[in-house]
Amino acid sequence: MQASVKWHHDNTFVGTSGSGHAVVFDGNKDDSVAPSPMEMVLMAAGACSSVDVVSILKKSRQQVLGCEVKLSGERAETVPKVFTKLHLHFEVTGINLSEKQVERAVQLSADKYCSVSIMLSGSVTITHSFSLKPADITPVAE
Repeated sequence: MQASVKWHHDNTFVGTSGSGHAVVFDGNKDDSVAPSPMEMVLMAAGACSSVDVVSILKKSRQQVLGCEVKLSGERAETVPKVFTKLHLHFEVTGINLSEKQVERAVQLSADKYCSVSIMLSGSVTITHSFSLKPADITPVAE
């Protein structure tokens, strides 16, 4: 896997992945135009784990219609201001979702599949939680 990051101006950089996708990073504290690198790390953990959770739920034939992960991170007070704690809370929407299956999907992602959070877990305390939301679908009368 390869990527590059090129300085654009001020503290703004453009990263380009080996697959050709670009993303903007902004190191400016005020008036930023894009996420900071640490915000990207936080979102990467959420994205990686969300891919796992949705995939596992689909494979277990759950009628999942939505998945949003709300992330919070705590950082060290001194430089380098690394993450010390991360929490991922999954809000999973679907029809007749099994709480046991959602719990299993979140746990499998945390313990086995999410490369980003597993990599970070060597130095960061990572916790997970979830809630189920029934889908806002009105049954069609027959």
